[in-house]
Amino acid sequence: MATALITGASTGIGRELAGLFAGDGHDVILAARSRERLGELANHLRREHGIKPHVFPMDLAAPGAAAALSAEIDKAQLTVDFLVNNAGFGDLARFAERDPATVAAVLQLNIVTLTELCRCYLPAMVARRTGRILNVPSMAGFQPGPHLAVYYPTKAYVLSLSEALHEETRGTGVTVTVLCPGPTDTEFQKRARLADKRLFTLMQVQSAPYVARVGYRAMQRGKAIAVPGAINNFTIQLNRFMPRSWVRRVVKKLQMVD
Repeated sequence: MATALITGASTGIGRELAGLFAGDGHDVILAARSRERLGELANHLRREHGIKPHVFPMDLAAPGAAAALSAEIDKAQLTVDFLVNNAGFGDLARFAERDPATVAAVLQLNIVTLTELCRCYLPAMVARRTGRILNVPSMAGFQPGPHLAVYYPTKAYVLSLSEALHEETRGTGVTVTVLCPGPTDTEFQKRARLADKRLFTLMQVQSAPYVARVGYRAMQRGKAIAVPGAINNFTIQLNRFMPRSWVRRVVKKLQMVD
């Protein structure tokens, strides 16, 4: 029986991914801030699929969170066969007006914790010659993002890191996949204050179950990059041919700050 560690598992894409792993008979390690939501999800997965869920509520945006989480997992004598780095957040604002503590939290969660978890579990996977990692940035990783000027670069980092690790692990029995969804119907847009912006009112918004299925299948197949939806794939390709000045201005209009 394999075990999957899923961060940001309490809602949205992470919750849907937990259901997919459980549906295939895998035990799950669920990590996020909300103890109540994780407990509810764990009970649901236990009832529906008969698997063993393990709940670790913690703030993954806190310094040292990856080490703390891995220590708890080691204490429980669990082996991580699948690692899903789904946790992440952003907050719409002009950079000059952004709270420094929020900037630090975005960097910590989206980059540092994710990287440290990859470094923690990848060596053992390579040694066992089996394992899969799924990192979840977004299409934001392919372009600059005015008014989310820290969030977008963190996603570019995750995209680049994941592609590099995909090549480094070629032939080892381990694969690294990066899932890059576009606008998705989750709690992210509410927390980031994007729900009423053109990014979500004008563009096609995909469902969390659909995005999770695309990412899960891509991970199982060992693909390097998964972008859900033909329109999103076309947009990424179009960005490569548009002048960067145009891309910046379009993104700015899609998520304009009042």
